[in-house]
Amino acid sequence: MRIGILGAGNMAEALGGQWVRAGHDVLVGGRSPERTAALAARIGARAGTLGEAARYGEAALLALPYDSVVGVLDAAGDLRGRVLVDCTNAVGPDLALTTGPGPGAARRIAAATGARVVKAFNHVTPAVWSRTPPVFADGPLAVPLCGDDEDALALVARLAEDLGCAPLVVGPLERADLLEATTAFLIGMWHSGRDPRTLLPPPAALGG
Repeated sequence: MRIGILGAGNMAEALGGQWVRAGHDVLVGGRSPERTAALAARIGARAGTLGEAARYGEAALLALPYDSVVGVLDAAGDLRGRVLVDCTNAVGPDLALTTGPGPGAARRIAAATGARVVKAFNHVTPAVWSRTPPVFADGPLAVPLCGDDEDALALVARLAEDLGCAPLVVGPLERADLLEATTAFLIGMWHSGRDPRTLLPPPAALGG
């Protein structure tokens, strides 16, 4: 599969590197040609512009800080109908969502672009995505996916499987608002040194 990546930071390196190792053809586009070329060389991908990455192949990954998204999407050009994977987190320094009331980040991106947006890969750090594979004591890492287009969800599910993960479709794109809020909550717990897993009993203990 051909995959474009918008961004040249840690998420782009972690996910792009894994997809290159899985045999995909990856093109990285960034605002800095030098930084983009260096990343592409490290992971074995091609380097290009933001617009080239946005239009490259079957899907594009939006791997940027959320506060950079508007400017980058303007530079990327027309994304209508494209499969756009959103791994952004709109979380401020106070670990609260910066999107405020109303739609979350993924739905705002979909409305602004007309792309077939799938929210995915936002709930853990680049260090986890860099693991080969991201498998732990309880098995492969689950990757929650939210989207409104069945074909786009199936494509992103394959990309999750190529990382060695277990894709988990959790609902339409409006559910991404809940995933984004949950991720902000988890980030807050991790930053405080607490383990979120202690909040969750085994399913069999829930009853009903």
